[in-house]
Amino acid sequence: MSDRPILILGGTAEASRLASQLIARNYRVISSLAGRTRNPAKLEGEVRIGGFGGARGLIAYIASQDVSLLIDATHPFAMQISDNAILAAASTGILFVRLDRPAWHPKPGDKWSIVSSLEEAVSAIPPRARVLLALGRQHIAPFSRRGDVHFVVRMIDPPEVPLDLVDFELELSRPGKTEDEVAFLTGKRITHIICRNSGGSASYTKIKAARDLGVPIIMIDRPARREAHVLPDVESVLAFVDEAISLP
Repeated sequence: MSDRPILILGGTAEASRLASQLIARNYRVISSLAGRTRNPAKLEGEVRIGGFGGARGLIAYIASQDVSLLIDATHPFAMQISDNAILAAASTGILFVRLDRPAWHPKPGDKWSIVSSLEEAVSAIPPRARVLLALGRQHIAPFSRRGDVHFVVRMIDPPEVPLDLVDFELELSRPGKTEDEVAFLTGKRITHIICRNSGGSASYTKIKAARDLGVPIIMIDRPARREAHVLPDVESVLAFVDEAISLP
């Protein structure tokens, strides 16, 4: 095993799979999680939880652990940590790659309204709609001004503080299979879905279900990112690591 670790900024399914496969290749791996999920899935290898304290903190951590390679496999909307990762890699001179899963694209039958922010999404909801908010708890507040809308808020963990919404119900669950999502949307009489274009397969079933039912989606587009070395999937990142690092 290489003594110098690979640091994965994780929190996604791809990050977990990447850590497992790198360890299987005899690399030492440290996975870093932001700590927003209360009971994260068990990860192979070393794990640290919590923020770094900005780019300077990440730079200091990289130096203290003698990190050989930094992989940003965070959520596509996790802008701050991704920006810090680019700055830290440039400052320390270590190898860097971002695993950025491809965004979703509308297919025939999809009814998307693409917006660029939460605020635009709030304004795009028609009066008296029944809306599935498929967003993290930290993104709910802007919708508090829409008292004319019934929200179904789906989360993995219960919120730590009461949601600041006028008319809502809370659903603590993960996305299911497409047929489960169809039943869920039908049972809740959902007229619109609001979600972010996260890409990946884990939450795509709600997109397929909306297509099957003709339910419109207000899709929050991905923000512009700093230029960096980007790869689209776990397999291409593994190939990059194998080529970049020579194991003894």
